[in-house]
Amino acid sequence: MNIIGRRRIWYSISLAVILPGLISLVVFHLKLGIDFKGGSLLEIQGGGNASAITAQAKTLGFQDVTVTSGSGEHLLIRYRDPGSPDQAEARHKEFKAALATTGLSEISYSTIGSSVSRDITRNALLAIAAASFAIVCYVAFAFRNAPPPVSPWSFGVTAIIALLHDAFFVLGVFSLLGHFFGIEVDALFVTAVLTVIGFSVHDTIVVFDRIRENLRRERASFETVVNDSILETFARSINTSLTVLLTLLALFLFGGESIRYFVLALLVGVASGTYSSIFNASPLLVSWHNYKLKRAKARP
Repeated sequence: MNIIGRRRIWYSISLAVILPGLISLVVFHLKLGIDFKGGSLLEIQGGGNASAITAQAKTLGFQDVTVTSGSGEHLLIRYRDPGSPDQAEARHKEFKAALATTGLSEISYSTIGSSVSRDITRNALLAIAAASFAIVCYVAFAFRNAPPPVSPWSFGVTAIIALLHDAFFVLGVFSLLGHFFGIEVDALFVTAVLTVIGFSVHDTIVVFDRIRENLRRERASFETVVNDSILETFARSINTSLTVLLTLLALFLFGGESIRYFVLALLVGVASGTYSSIFNASPLLVSWHNYKLKRAKARP
């Protein structure tokens, strides 16, 4: 199987899959939950009609109301109160009393202020940026003794490109889900993106490590060495990812509403990470190497 020889096809597939999500990110952005915008989360038990509860919440002046089902007869109500903290607390009590008249009781209540939300957003962006920078440095250091013709930084940069491929794919999918199905992203979503980043690099390094070993043993062209390395680790990558995906699928189906979209983000990211580690990261090493050769030949 000539994966490297068909690398333009794999790049095109990646572009075709990511582009709709990128356009959605630019046009619609992500639908942010209360962790990033500020708001309240109320968990109630006793069932109840979601439409009726939403209408009841809106009559009290709450905004961005969403009602989702939890485990058993539990419901999760998210909303934003535009009033002052004192007004919000008074309206919460009024809402709680109104729910009690219909047989619903409150289990838990939490609220996040706008200043805390800004801190969470800033820290989330810093965490992703710091993780990406640390990964480039670590991969470059780990492959500092790699034989020619590629430099250690080539491994680090191509690993980051594959990582960004996976992160933007997850972001794009959730941007589309947010626009068309109202799915919000919360702090757990950031955890999922960071986990996907870690998985993506882990899978990529497995292939890179085999490339480094084969460069020391084989006397074939760089393209052949990379292609052989991908094929030697292909079954391991697929089997490892399938094990993780099956576990995540079970969690998605039976793990409850509160972690459903966290697991969905992991499912999407792990699938993307498996693809990018095989069909993007290592082929990009070859593309980069060939580009440098062409530039060297073009010099007078």
